[in-house]
Amino acid sequence: MSTLNSKRVRLRSGIALTTALALSAGASVLGAAAASAAPPQPPIDTSGFDSGRYIVVLEDDAMSTYRGGLPNLARTAPLGTDDIDVDSAAANAYAAHLETQQAEVASGIGAQIATNLTVTMNGFVADLSAEQALELARDSRVSQIFPDEMLQIQASPANEYLDLEGLWSQVGGVDEAGAGVVVGVLDTGIAPENPLFAGEPLGTTPGAEPYLDGDAIVFDKGDGSQFVGACETGSQFTAEDCSTKIITARYYVDGFGADNIGTETQEPGEYLSPRDGDGHGSHTASTAAGNAEVAVTSAGGADLGTMSGVAPEARIAAYKVCWSGTDPSSTDDDGCATSDSVAAIEQAVIDGVDVINFSIGGGAATSVATATDVAFLGAAAAGVFVSVSAGNSGPGASTLDHAAPWYTTVAAASIPNYEATVVLPGDERVPGGSITVPMEEGAPEISGPFIYAGDIAADGQDPAEAALCLPGTLDAAEADGAIVLCDRGVNARVEKSQVVADAGGIAAVLVNVTPGSIDLDDHVIPTIHVDAQYRDQLLAAAQTPGTVVSFEAGNTSGIETVAPVVAGFSSRGPALAEGSDVIKPDVASPGVGIIAAGPNPADGEPTYRMLSGTSMAAPHVAGLGAIYLGAHPNASPAEVKSALMTTATDTRNLDGSVSTDPWAQGAGFVNTQSMLDAGLVYENGTADWFGYLRGLGYVLPDSWVGTPMDPSDLNIASIAVGSLAGTQTVTRTVTALEAGSYAVSTSGMSGIDVAVSPSTLEFTEAGQSLSYEVTFTTAGAELGAWTSGFLTWTSSEHTVRSPLAVKPVAVAAPEWVEGMGTVGQTPVSGISGIDGSIPLEANGLAPFQLLGADGGDAGDYFQYVVEIPEGEIAHYFSLDAEDDTADHDLYVLRLNDAGTPVEQFTAATGSADETLLLEDPQAGTYVAIAEVWATGEAGAPSNFELDHVAVGTGQQEGSFRTEPTSIDDTVGGHFTYTAMWNGLDTNAEYLGVVGYGGTDVRTFVHVTTGDLTMPTPERLEGDDRYETAVAISQHGFPEGADVVYVASGQKFPDGLAAAPAAAREGGPLLLTQGGALPDVVAEEIERLSPERIVIVGGEPSVAPAVADELEGLAGTVDRVGGADRYETSRLIAQYAFEEGSANAFVATGRNYPDALSAGAAAGSIDAPILLVDGLRDGADDASVAELDRLGAENVYLLGDQNSMSNGIELDFDLLGLVVHRFAGSDRYQTAVLVNQEMFDGPVPAMYLASGQKFPDALSASALAAAEGSPLYLAKPTCINSAIVTESLRLGQPPVFLLGSEATLSSAVEEYAICP
Repeated sequence: MSTLNSKRVRLRSGIALTTALALSAGASVLGAAAASAAPPQPPIDTSGFDSGRYIVVLEDDAMSTYRGGLPNLARTAPLGTDDIDVDSAAANAYAAHLETQQAEVASGIGAQIATNLTVTMNGFVADLSAEQALELARDSRVSQIFPDEMLQIQASPANEYLDLEGLWSQVGGVDEAGAGVVVGVLDTGIAPENPLFAGEPLGTTPGAEPYLDGDAIVFDKGDGSQFVGACETGSQFTAEDCSTKIITARYYVDGFGADNIGTETQEPGEYLSPRDGDGHGSHTASTAAGNAEVAVTSAGGADLGTMSGVAPEARIAAYKVCWSGTDPSSTDDDGCATSDSVAAIEQAVIDGVDVINFSIGGGAATSVATATDVAFLGAAAAGVFVSVSAGNSGPGASTLDHAAPWYTTVAAASIPNYEATVVLPGDERVPGGSITVPMEEGAPEISGPFIYAGDIAADGQDPAEAALCLPGTLDAAEADGAIVLCDRGVNARVEKSQVVADAGGIAAVLVNVTPGSIDLDDHVIPTIHVDAQYRDQLLAAAQTPGTVVSFEAGNTSGIETVAPVVAGFSSRGPALAEGSDVIKPDVASPGVGIIAAGPNPADGEPTYRMLSGTSMAAPHVAGLGAIYLGAHPNASPAEVKSALMTTATDTRNLDGSVSTDPWAQGAGFVNTQSMLDAGLVYENGTADWFGYLRGLGYVLPDSWVGTPMDPSDLNIASIAVGSLAGTQTVTRTVTALEAGSYAVSTSGMSGIDVAVSPSTLEFTEAGQSLSYEVTFTTAGAELGAWTSGFLTWTSSEHTVRSPLAVKPVAVAAPEWVEGMGTVGQTPVSGISGIDGSIPLEANGLAPFQLLGADGGDAGDYFQYVVEIPEGEIAHYFSLDAEDDTADHDLYVLRLNDAGTPVEQFTAATGSADETLLLEDPQAGTYVAIAEVWATGEAGAPSNFELDHVAVGTGQQEGSFRTEPTSIDDTVGGHFTYTAMWNGLDTNAEYLGVVGYGGTDVRTFVHVTTGDLTMPTPERLEGDDRYETAVAISQHGFPEGADVVYVASGQKFPDGLAAAPAAAREGGPLLLTQGGALPDVVAEEIERLSPERIVIVGGEPSVAPAVADELEGLAGTVDRVGGADRYETSRLIAQYAFEEGSANAFVATGRNYPDALSAGAAAGSIDAPILLVDGLRDGADDASVAELDRLGAENVYLLGDQNSMSNGIELDFDLLGLVVHRFAGSDRYQTAVLVNQEMFDGPVPAMYLASGQKFPDALSASALAAAEGSPLYLAKPTCINSAIVTESLRLGQPPVFLLGSEATLSSAVEEYAICP
């Protein structure tokens, strides 16, 4: 069966590539309509498939996201605010199921599993040969396969600047800051002797403090659940190194390789244990959750005051996944294996951590579905807040790592830190940073001659190298007793001061040549680091003979230190991954010159290090997350992230001006004084994340929740539109933490009109959710350039701010349209993003050609070689199975010159037919592989045909063209043009491509001719709705019926719920006027001769007079009617589904369109339809009670969030129901999605009813459901192009139009396609 979004059209958007139009490219999903091609699964790069370790991810849900649905396997995903229970009977049973499945996959290729993953992802780690990896990549049970990667770690006054004491006071003092919370740190390990990690020895008595239960360490957390960890021992690490502070220490080395780690005696040392030899892990762990008010000193012995972790009362669980290699002089052989990281993430969630810090990265993100991304999605689904570093590759654009929306990505910002001042003649003062200028009272003055290193080069040395203070370049006679000015660059900063000291200098000034960070290094002599704006002033002084300068501790210059400033090294967005529809980073926090714990051997003294990097920024946010969860134990990860973002404040530029760049700071710098009381929060969870992935084009298993959404609609606390063609509306939902009235305002967004509706939100109670829409329209903004600003909701108590960013593009158009006939045309509609003309370029039509026709049993596969030349626009493969109950998979591999696969494209849904579209394929040799995954119900070998088509540039066949030949419109204008052809062969298929004026936007035109056209339809009609209902009854029940349902023909709600009930009982649904029974209906009932008549609706809908007339037409007349439409639907369910049903459809009772086609679908699986108020914040108690009475396991929601709120979906999910949502771009597409999911071919018939008038569809629903046929909706003059595709999928059954030409015109009879 196909996925809910397996047939859909994207609106693809582009900006200018050509100078004449100043147009270019991008892609966004702006709506859903039908297409012949499923959204392409991103290709698998197999070029790196060598023998080695792999992470293999399977299709079924992980434990953290499994919501039930498999026989005898209960839900394991947590309900509501609960943490996941990995020890429950359901969890154990499901884990056993996954491990059995994993073993089957691995044994099928002869592989041994090294690590099973069941909680955060369903997968395993194994050592594979290249051939085994390629075989798994073609296994349809495998959703992703990742070669193991080697990532890298990304490397107080910060406490004062964050005003942590003020934050601690909000939660009851330092002793409550992070109380009851466990922070998991994945890093280089931990140095347990450091006072920042001091704790009491673990006892064995249960209580408030962690305790031992055998070898397990148990901690009763603040949310009522238990953390159960362990203290793994090894080199220089014993069980006694764990304590009431460090409550777990584990290490993971299989991926990195124990033989590849360094020795204990090298510098830095390495230990095959949780002990930290590098210092990075101790630094991040102590920053997040180190103890309070610990005295710290520099390596040189300078007293640096005291330091506290952000959440001092939180407990620490250390997971060592990063290792130093055997060469201490280089970091090239250091790293963190991804397979070790995902195993550690899995264990951390099993142990029960509340927060994970991940200061590890691997370069600019190009995907949101890497192995660690998938693992962190599972962790977030289990309730864990994850903080990750943005990367240290700034300040260039699109250098950011970690782009997925389910964790918090953190940028690094500078803060006022340990400062010092260079005092020049004339009392000119230059501020800088230093921890080596003596700070204590009575310290001796540092003063001396001031000279520039470039002016005192030693004999034979290059003055340019001397200026950098490179080793051996300074003249000792000149440097002796002087303070030397060194330029930053080339060599290490601490080496520069060492060079000065070796030459006899007494102090140094290190100056940036270009603006950059001010670093607090532990220099051998007093050294002040100064930024670039003071270089000219310092250089002039140093080159003036006789200049004497002095150093003073602190900033005595009178020049305010600008802060916070996003560090130059901090990686920037927009992320390269997935269309840039999510703003990253999310927030900024302190990451420059952070003092925290360093490494030490077991017998060594604790150390402290001053480090800079986004690695240092992420644990600040992890600690803040711990404090938030200590104060709000049941908060979701999305709530924590939202609170941090919406309360953040702007950073600064180096000149002191306000910076509002969302790609540098995200929402802004974290604000500790407001984060605990954010006012409103943006909630999101598994269904949202999976819907986001589907909207990006990822083909996820049918069983996974989440309706495809435009990625910009993901309900996060920022809004980005990566491709804005004229106008786009984005939806958000906010949940109140307390009652209040909020008014909206926007700022920035130059050249973009921003409209917010409604402009006020009134919350009457905590927990209430309300939605709003933001419409962006281009109004002069530059194409292809980002425009940013803010949207702010303000109440008397709170300011809730979200960053905005949009990039205008030239055009948005559908990706796929259908056409029919040897001569024909099809309309194509889109949106213009410019004022002006966009040329249309028609390429094709190209005929489909047979690549192969074969058949076989399950497991058989067939290979076909295809040569693709230079210049192809597209190459399309289409596999058509003879038996639609079989399951085939299709793979296309690109080979290199040696014949080795280097890239794989996959179509492996659960359906019999598969398609693959390659756009702009690289020239070369390809192999198409068709696999019989499962034979059909008959068990016979499954036969198939594999066709392919290549579209080149220019006109090919059928005089393919467009009319007009260009689009002339205004910004935001909706255009329609016609794609036309003639002279095509009969009984054939063709593919064409329409390009848009130099952009990379394309519309694919799929044309079928001859016998592939739809059957001539038959009408079922009458002079009015009542007669049409009679005609439908006569068609479907020629021999009469034992029961007849009668509903109002003037009010739609009762009939919506009645259709599946009538189908269940095997009778028609007839319509009546409210006050009188039409004669034609009475006559039809007499013909049917029923034993029982069921009146649907109360007396306001069907009057007593009608009931009286019906009394004489059957032995029993029952009335099923409630106080309103909602109660009536529940009573119908109770009446007709007395014994219950495992399935139920839920539709809004406010309007009819989304539910019109559901009657047939619901009846086909023996399910009732319940009506609810779709705009409620959550599910009503009566509907919940009826679902419980029915024993429903699956709930099918109809319509998007505008007609059926996300709150209702969430409530059903929290009840443990398996929730499916059908939400097309309109009522017509919703009907297609319903039928794609519920009906497999062949079917007896297809019914087409008006989507604008409800009566005909109501009557037909009962008949369609009774015979197992789908019902589609049409406009008065045209049909959705997907109906053509559906006819082919369902075996071209007879088609019946419902109603006269006044309802469905003759154009519908000829299958005219809607624009």
